[in-house]
Amino acid sequence: MKTKAPNFRIMRRREARKATANINIPKTIKVARIDHGFLKQIGCKNTPHTSSTIAARTQALVASNATLAAISANLQRIDLNHALPRGRKRVIAPRPAARPPHSMSLNIRNLAIIAHVDHGKTTLVDQLLQAGGTYRENQAVTERAMDSMDLEREKGITIKAKNTSVHWEGHTINIVDTPGHADFGAEVERVMKMVDGVLLVVDAFGGPQAQTRFVLRKALAEGLKPIVVINKIDRPLADPLKVRDQVLELFLDLDATEDQFNAPFVYGSARDGYFMDHPDDEKKDCIPLLKKIVEFIPEPQADPSAPFSMLVSNIEWDDYVGRVAVGKVLGGSVKKGDTIWLLRKDGTKQQSKVMKTFSYSGLATHDSEGGTAGGIVGVAAGIESVDIGETLAGSPDVVALPFVEIDPPTVQMQFSINDGPLAGKEGKHVTSRAIRERLMRELKTNISIQVEDTDQAGVFNVSARGAMQIAVLVEQMRREGFEVCVSRPMVIYRRDEGGKLLEPFETLYVEAPGDYTQGILKSLANRKGLMEHMDTEPSGRTFIQAVIPTRGLIGFETELVNLTSGHGIMSHLFKEYSEYAGEITTRTTGTLVSMDSGAATTYSLQALEERGILFVGPNDAVYAGMLVGENPRVGDLPVNPVKEKHLDNMRSSGKDKTSKLTPPVRFSLERAIEYIDSDELVEATPQNIRLRKRILDANARKRAQKGVEDRSNRG
Repeated sequence: MKTKAPNFRIMRRREARKATANINIPKTIKVARIDHGFLKQIGCKNTPHTSSTIAARTQALVASNATLAAISANLQRIDLNHALPRGRKRVIAPRPAARPPHSMSLNIRNLAIIAHVDHGKTTLVDQLLQAGGTYRENQAVTERAMDSMDLEREKGITIKAKNTSVHWEGHTINIVDTPGHADFGAEVERVMKMVDGVLLVVDAFGGPQAQTRFVLRKALAEGLKPIVVINKIDRPLADPLKVRDQVLELFLDLDATEDQFNAPFVYGSARDGYFMDHPDDEKKDCIPLLKKIVEFIPEPQADPSAPFSMLVSNIEWDDYVGRVAVGKVLGGSVKKGDTIWLLRKDGTKQQSKVMKTFSYSGLATHDSEGGTAGGIVGVAAGIESVDIGETLAGSPDVVALPFVEIDPPTVQMQFSINDGPLAGKEGKHVTSRAIRERLMRELKTNISIQVEDTDQAGVFNVSARGAMQIAVLVEQMRREGFEVCVSRPMVIYRRDEGGKLLEPFETLYVEAPGDYTQGILKSLANRKGLMEHMDTEPSGRTFIQAVIPTRGLIGFETELVNLTSGHGIMSHLFKEYSEYAGEITTRTTGTLVSMDSGAATTYSLQALEERGILFVGPNDAVYAGMLVGENPRVGDLPVNPVKEKHLDNMRSSGKDKTSKLTPPVRFSLERAIEYIDSDELVEATPQNIRLRKRILDANARKRAQKGVEDRSNRG
C-alpha cells in the first residue's frame, strides 16, 4: 500500500509540540519568513498579512490552545526583538520573480546538473541520454560518457563543465554537466547564465554536503528553478525522506523564494535507470524525471525578433576553425556568413564573420545550420582572443551582457623551470617561455585561475581555488610534455582597513566512524580548527563541522585517511577572510636528502632503511639535493643513496642479489604537493614525480638558512 510522504512543515510542527505552551507574542512582530501553511491556519492566507493582523490572530489561537505546534515551529523565523515601523503594510514580501513572464513558446529546456562530488551527476546524464534515444538498440552504452578527459576517467570526477542535449517528445533538453569538487566551483558559476533551471542531485544516504550548499546558493541567487533528485535510494541505510527534509532546511537557510522552495522532488537510482515521484512508486524508467523537467523548468526568455546576442559561457577548440564560443542565444539568431561583433570586457569591439556554427546532441558535436533564440550553440568566427564572459552580438550597438561574478582564488603556488641535473631528459617543453605560454593559454578557458609574473626569471605565481585544481593543471602539463617545478600551496593573505592581517577560513565537514573521533579532533586542534557542531548517528558514524584556516586544510585529507584507515570522508567550503590564526605545523618529520648524484644502489638503501621511510628504489636516478626518504626526526639528514659496495677477494658479487627492500613510497602529484615544505619543490616530468630542495647545493642552503635566521634575530 502506498504511503504518503511526510510533509516537512508537519514534521516541524510535531517536534514543536514538545515546546512550552506559554508563549508571549508581542503586538507587532517582524517576520523574516512564515510559510503559507501557517498563514492559512491563522486566516491570513488570502489577505494582506500585516504585522498587526498576524499578531492579533496568533494571540487568538494561543488563547484557544489551537495549533500551538504550528506557531512554535514558525516562530523560529520571527524576530521578536524588533517591531515594524508604523504604516508599513506588507511584511511578507517574497522576492520578485527571477524571470519575466513568457512572451513566447519554445520547446527548449536549458538546465545544469549540480551536486556534491560523487553524488551521481554524470551517471544521471548517461540515463538521460539513453532515455532520449541517443543510443541505438544494438549500440554499447558508454559509462560516464560526459567525462571525456583522461584525468576525469582516472580520478572518477568531473573537472570541466560540458554540455549536450537530448530530444524527448518534441522538446530539446540542453544539459550542462558540472563538476562537484569545491576546487572547480568556477565551472559551475560560469554556466549559470547559460541555463534556466537546475537538477540538484543529492545522495539518499549522505544528504546535502558542502558543495551542495555552494552550488545551490549560486543557482538560487541567479533565480533558477530547481528540481531535486534524491539519488542512490538503493544504497544500504538510505533514507530519502530524511534527506528531503534536509534539502528543504537548506532551501530555508539559503533564503529561497516560495517558488524555489516548492521545488518538485524525484527519487530513484541513476545507476539502475529509474526515477519515481515517491520512493514507494514502481521502479520503471526515467520518464517521471523527464516529465518534471518539461513541466517545471521554464522556457528560455529569448526574443527571436531582437538583434543577435549571446553571452560566451564556454570555450572549445576545433581543429579546422580554431576557437569556438559556446553560449545561450538570448536574442535573434545566427548562421554561417553572418557579420557579428565581439564586445569585450574593456569596452572595445571587434568585427568578424561567422565561419561555422555547432550544435551539441548526444555524444557528438555537429555542424549546424545556425542557432536560434533560446538554444545553446557554438560559434566559430575566427576570433582567437574571445574569452568567457564576453558578448557576441549582431550589432555594435547592443549592450554587453552581464556575466556572473566569480569567487576569487584563495591559494597560490609557484611554477618554475626545472633547473635540476635531470632537466630536459624526459620532456620537450622545458623553457620558461613555453611554460608561460601554456599558463596564459589556460587562462582562456579557466576563469578561476590567475597567473602573474614574478621578479625572478622563470618563476610564475598561479592562484586558484584549491591545491587540487592546480595539481590537475600540472598533471595536464606533464602529459603534454612539459617539465615544471611547483612549490607548496600558500594561502593568499589580505589586510583590513586597520592593517590587520587576514587569511581565508573554510567550513569543514568530516564524517567518520565514532572510534576515530578523538584523533580527528586532536588533528583539527593542531591545525587551528574550531569545532562548531558534532553529531553521532545510531549507526555509529560521527559528523563533525568545524571552521579551520585554509592553511590547516593543506595535507589534512591524507592525514584523515591515515587516522581513520580509509573510512573518513571530508568536504570543505570557503567561508570568509578572518584574523590570522597563528603558526600551524603540518609536518612533524624531516627528510633524507641525497648528497650525491647517480643511480640508487641496493647496498646503500639497505642501510638507509633503518633511518626512515624511503621514496626511491634501486636503480632510480637521484641527484644532490633530492629528497630520497623521510626522517622520523625534525630536520634534514644528508645521506648517500648511490654508494656502492666495494668488492674484494673475500666477498661474492652476487651475494646481495637476494637482499630484500621494503617497497618505496611513491607519491601521487596531489600528495607530493601537500607533503613538501616551504623550502622544497615538486619536480614534475612526463615520466616521474620527484621531491627536491629549492636550493640543491648543501652549502648554499646553509648560507641561505643562516641569512634568514640573522634577519629574524635583527627583526
